[in-house]
Amino acid sequence: MNQEQVKEKLLEIDSDIEDFSLIFSGKTSRKVNGLYYPERKEIIIHNRNFDDDNLLIYTAIHEFAHHVHHSRSVLPVPAKAHTNEFWIIFQKLLIDAENKGIYKNIFKTNKDFIDLSREIKENYLLKNADLMKGFGRLLLKAIDLCHVHKVRFEDYVDRELLMARNTADIMVKSYTMNINPEIGFDNMKILSRVTDDDERRKFESDILSGKTQEMVKADLSKNKKSVDTMELLEKERKRIQRTIERLQDKLEQIDEKIKELI
Repeated sequence: MNQEQVKEKLLEIDSDIEDFSLIFSGKTSRKVNGLYYPERKEIIIHNRNFDDDNLLIYTAIHEFAHHVHHSRSVLPVPAKAHTNEFWIIFQKLLIDAENKGIYKNIFKTNKDFIDLSREIKENYLLKNADLMKGFGRLLLKAIDLCHVHKVRFEDYVDRELLMARNTADIMVKSYTMNINPEIGFDNMKILSRVTDDDERRKFESDILSGKTQEMVKADLSKNKKSVDTMELLEKERKRIQRTIERLQDKLEQIDEKIKELI
């Protein structure tokens, strides 16, 4: 695969982007497989590092993600280029490339990885999440018992269980919200902050379909900003409505006085 073909592949993934150049260095490098120079909008691939087109494409997508990041970011991209925003862009590009057959995900196609991932997910991630959810059920019993004996649940968590309160809170929510343990406990922690049942189920589905934590957190942040904005607008609407009602009352009083004077 030559450099023109690689650029064509990248544009198949995302064509609505500023133009850029992609150059094969014709060299090997022990430090990096590729580089991106934002001031020149130039991707350099050390193509002699690869004997596999799929690995070369992976590196090209990584550097292309830097170009997308720099091209579309409203704010200047920080010196530390590998920000959360970058990783979200990169991960989305990889998913699109995989769906279009441009990139082959070795974790989904290699039998050794498939078998290992199945063992980790079924025997550890799922079991750990199930265990933590069951822990939440027992902590709920502890809450009830503390109410009966008129003692603080936080005190029980602090002094008797010797655990962090926020961890206990996450476990209780994981149980009461009935969060799917298949997503793993780390993701259960994230979704324990989502109070709307339908929204939480949607994010569960997104995680199970392959969305990464960074992507889900970004979606949650967007939703929160949208909700916060809606709440602010609703409060402002009510304030203006109350003002209008007060002015309307005042106007009616003035009209009455005018009638008395006529």
